[in-house]
Amino acid sequence: MSTSDEHRKHARHGYTIEVATISSSRYQKHGNARYPEDTDDTSGAIIIDALQKGGHTVRYTLLPDDLDMIQHWFAKAMDSNADAIITTGGTGLTPGDVTIEAIRPLIGKEMPGFGEIFRTKSMDEIGYAAMLTRAIAGVVCGRAVFCMPGSSNAVKLGVEIIASEIGHVIEHASGRV
Repeated sequence: MSTSDEHRKHARHGYTIEVATISSSRYQKHGNARYPEDTDDTSGAIIIDALQKGGHTVRYTLLPDDLDMIQHWFAKAMDSNADAIITTGGTGLTPGDVTIEAIRPLIGKEMPGFGEIFRTKSMDEIGYAAMLTRAIAGVVCGRAVFCMPGSSNAVKLGVEIIASEIGHVIEHASGRV
């Protein structure tokens, strides 16, 4: 058995994960919604469903594309008992896309493999347009952090990658291995 397989085997299940959908248009329409079903947020629902199927506890927040609000939410998520933090949305190239600018400066250790794998797998679906995503992941104070695009197809791909390794990543990020 490889070292990775051994680590996966010993990773516990049932982590607590904070999830935020970052969308100004949804936020303007629905405000501080606590469930993706209340906002027609298909991407948030996909993430929550996949993680709950894995036995994890998931807490959801809807935020606008606002750097200060994202950082404030992130600080609160860090103060909670969450093992990981996942965002969807705000990773594009438009001036309003500020998720990466809000979170990247806080990352102590980047995990470039997530973005690399995400973009490589995206090539199969959207071709060279995959270069437009700024999906990132890393570790902030012992917690795994993932930022991915907001489209439902991107989220399906991203959560597939995340869910397959979440326990392994959390155990490494927290220093429990």
